[in-house]
Amino acid sequence: MGSDVVVGIDGGGSKTLALLADAQGRIVGRGMAGPSNYQAVGAEQAWQALEAALQAALADAQILRQEVRAVCLGLAGVDRPADLALVHEWASRQWAGLPVMIVNDAQLVLAAGTPAGCGVALISGTGSIAYGARPDGQSARAGGWGHLLGDEGSGYAIGLAALRAVVRAADGRGPATRLHGAVLEQWGLGAPESLIQRMYVDGIAAVEIATLTPVVVRSAAEGDGVAQAIIDDGCMELALAAVSVVRQLDLTSPVPCALAGGVLVHLPVMATGLRVAAQQLGVLFEPVMSVTEPAMGAVKLAIRQLEQQGAH
Repeated sequence: MGSDVVVGIDGGGSKTLALLADAQGRIVGRGMAGPSNYQAVGAEQAWQALEAALQAALADAQILRQEVRAVCLGLAGVDRPADLALVHEWASRQWAGLPVMIVNDAQLVLAAGTPAGCGVALISGTGSIAYGARPDGQSARAGGWGHLLGDEGSGYAIGLAALRAVVRAADGRGPATRLHGAVLEQWGLGAPESLIQRMYVDGIAAVEIATLTPVVVRSAAEGDGVAQAIIDDGCMELALAAVSVVRQLDLTSPVPCALAGGVLVHLPVMATGLRVAAQQLGVLFEPVMSVTEPAMGAVKLAIRQLEQQGAH
């Protein structure tokens, strides 16, 4: 093992993955820990998760910390200057003297899933965001406003639309839909009225509403028009966000596009619908790549830092 080892970390709201790689990008160690989105879990817990994932990866690779030459941290929840400053302060203590790059999770997806790290990254999981960059480094984003203000085309938005369709059908204010039975069955409820208890009394997290998305996709595939309209609307919303980024950056078609998040990676109908909707808006996304491991983007960015240092 040569001494040029880089660390790429993807720190999110559910888990933290650290990868160790050599200068050619070959993965030599992996480590997993709990969530490190410090907006969600607080700074102390975030730092502990990042350190635990790193230590696990070092142990897996049987490499000493001193052999690391460059680091890239891709972290959810570090979009504002104050957030970045806090993470930089911590990182500079952990890796004194090393080049440490700190980016948000969308930048990781772009680096991992586009040929030259330029184009558009579109994430749709519980939430949604579009991010893009040009070769000159200029970047733009759309979405990412959270579930109360935005997150259109996300699992949460699709799940909530399904719940609203169910209660409209129950009242006779909206068309009958297979979602009525499918949603109640998914949540083990006997009648639509039980949704009131579930939503308002028990309290429900956005991520749990997002789990209804596959139910909507299945109902649409079985010919339900209401479910199909929800899917079509979600795909168009995602396309609007991605195309907004294309126009902000004045990118020319075809535009490389990296897709991430459970809605786009695990539900092919959503990825296909997004591309169709984007073409209706005048943008061709090509090539389109699904990114199942955004931490690979952190590895790429860490290697780029090594190269910029003239290490190779």
